[in-house]
Amino acid sequence: MITYQRDDAVTRQSGAYTTMPIPLLPSDWDPIAAGDRVLASLRNICLPAVKGAHDGDFLLHDDKAYIVYMANDVQPGEAPHWPFVYNALSIVNIASGDVEQTVTFAASEMAYANVTLPVGACFVPRIIRKDARTLRCFFASENPGERQSQTWYRDFDLTHQAFADTIHPVELATDQGIFPMQPQYLHRHAAAKGFTGKPVTYGLYTIDGFRQYDGQLFAVLNNYPGGQNAWATLNDAMGRFTVLGDFFLPLDAKLTESAVERLPDGTLMAISRQENRDQNYMFARSRDGVTWSEHAYWDAIPNGTNSKPTFNRFGDLYYLGWQEATRVNGVFRSVFNLDISEDGVHWVRKYRFATDKSFQYPTFHEYDGTIYLTVTQGDTSDSRKERIMFGRLE
Repeated sequence: MITYQRDDAVTRQSGAYTTMPIPLLPSDWDPIAAGDRVLASLRNICLPAVKGAHDGDFLLHDDKAYIVYMANDVQPGEAPHWPFVYNALSIVNIASGDVEQTVTFAASEMAYANVTLPVGACFVPRIIRKDARTLRCFFASENPGERQSQTWYRDFDLTHQAFADTIHPVELATDQGIFPMQPQYLHRHAAAKGFTGKPVTYGLYTIDGFRQYDGQLFAVLNNYPGGQNAWATLNDAMGRFTVLGDFFLPLDAKLTESAVERLPDGTLMAISRQENRDQNYMFARSRDGVTWSEHAYWDAIPNGTNSKPTFNRFGDLYYLGWQEATRVNGVFRSVFNLDISEDGVHWVRKYRFATDKSFQYPTFHEYDGTIYLTVTQGDTSDSRKERIMFGRLE
């Protein structure tokens, strides 16, 4: 892992001492070469039968990576109206990169001890450590136009390396009450706050994973097709999300799949994907998570395109990831930039991932001083959503 000195250099100017921050990267740093090194080290963690895969999340524990993702054995890509999209967990040995076990934990009409899932795709899984021996996996079961999607969870026992034989519905709390975690209730809440987008029956996810500040768990709730974003808490039992605030302004921009991080002054900053207009990313801020500013463009991102961004803090540095509109050999989502900052204001490019295999929907997590990642890639399909890759960033 490459580290850099965090202290300030002292210079003498006009008879007084001032401080000058030491650069975060060496003067000869090459973001493209750095990205190429990471790309060369990635390994496919999907089973040979998998034809399409997308949107992985993972958790690192006891020298293993527990990676959850959408997959199907029929064709490249994913879609919420494909009932053959299922959710898998792959357990990877970090040192060797070998996949030790892969389990399908949610699928259309899958029967559990307490309930059988209805027909429909299982979508956008996310994973969190519940306690010393339990991992909790969230997922949405959905069938657009036929019913409201529902978010569920299923627990994985670390001691026995096995899933529980039951699943449980997740709840959503708004200022209107406590409901099943379904799109209609998030939309009803946002509409009362001035949101003018149309309601949809599917697409409600915990898109950005989880953050913990001051002992409290937080998450971004997103309805992708509806263009909604909300900042929410997750209760101690990890079965209920409570909406704190919404960020959907300006109304003429369809904003979705936000990533949120807390800046040094305590302000929350969201970077949001934009589906209409010029499709460039926009940013919103909040001091309390309840009231958010209107989204605005940021000069540091002049040519983003519609894909999920990332925003993380590892140690003293912020990592902001965004998809560039530039295409390698005409491939969509083939350029992804990862910029770093100490203050959330001044940014420098550390990685530029450019490949015609695509580099989309990455997720980054730190473990024992090292940052790891998952990312969606492919070879031949237009979507390039064919497999989930895992590896080490730095």
